[in-house]
Amino acid sequence: MKNKMSLQKPIETGFNDKTTADEVLGGIDLKGKTAVITGGHSGIGLESTSALASAGARIIVGARNTVEAQKALSGISGVTVLELDLSDLNSVKRFAAHIVSSGQHTDMLINSAGIMANPEKKIGPKKWEAQFATNHLGHFLLVNEMWPSLIGGSRVISVSSSGHHISGIRWDDIHFERGYDKWQAYGQSKTANALFAVHLDQLGEPHGVRAFSLHPGKILTPLVRHMSNEEKIAEGWIDENGVLIDPTFKTPEQGAATQIWAATSPLLDGLGGVYCEDCDIAKIDEKKEATFAGVKKYAIDPVAAKRLWEISADLTGAKQLA
Repeated sequence: MKNKMSLQKPIETGFNDKTTADEVLGGIDLKGKTAVITGGHSGIGLESTSALASAGARIIVGARNTVEAQKALSGISGVTVLELDLSDLNSVKRFAAHIVSSGQHTDMLINSAGIMANPEKKIGPKKWEAQFATNHLGHFLLVNEMWPSLIGGSRVISVSSSGHHISGIRWDDIHFERGYDKWQAYGQSKTANALFAVHLDQLGEPHGVRAFSLHPGKILTPLVRHMSNEEKIAEGWIDENGVLIDPTFKTPEQGAATQIWAATSPLLDGLGGVYCEDCDIAKIDEKKEATFAGVKKYAIDPVAAKRLWEISADLTGAKQLA
């Protein structure tokens, strides 16, 4: 098994944490290219859709609420909205089947949708923990079902987070049957996003499919809907008037940059399976505690990635990619 850890080091792109999605795409022509973006109507997903469309790409946005998505995207040309509920495996299959049956090749799949730190919720007949199921399993099945439209040259982008520093995979209690912690659950789901890219790249490389994961940065978007103002104040993000005071936060345009860079940059040609941040490949963080900078080894470990893949395939019933 090829170990991607040797590739996990910055390549000096010239971009930084202030770079925007439009700046990343400077000089890149995406006419004739098709991108699929989950959650491409909100937060950094919306900024990603806008930037890719401006560069000439055709965009398919997967959204749970198609009416609201169409409203949000009404000023952007070349965008199609299809219903996609990542917590519903049948919805995922319908969405993927629509794309595959169209015969349209997917050049970029950006798995941007997600939930964060929500109250405990179990979904589906098997009572899966909602963050793991939505953030990871839904996207896992989506890639498997979309596989015919990806082979032959595409990039699959898995939007992880520095939140993966909070928790690795809880192999003995993935669905929090022994007590729920919303941040541990979020951290696990983000580690799963990173591990997913590692093994997907391993399987996809012979078919021209490369995969990347990333931390977009800290951004105030609808993703934080489950956090109270008191929690945001305690974190030092906002003041008592709701004004952002944390200088490390990015704008949505800056937050979308790394996923757009990972999806389009020629600097990543021939590479894959790595975790990125600030429009570059991230450093490995060797510290035991959560520093929220760089990537933890457990999130890019190929053995763990293969183990998670097999568990995910068993849970979702996904067929082995070939």
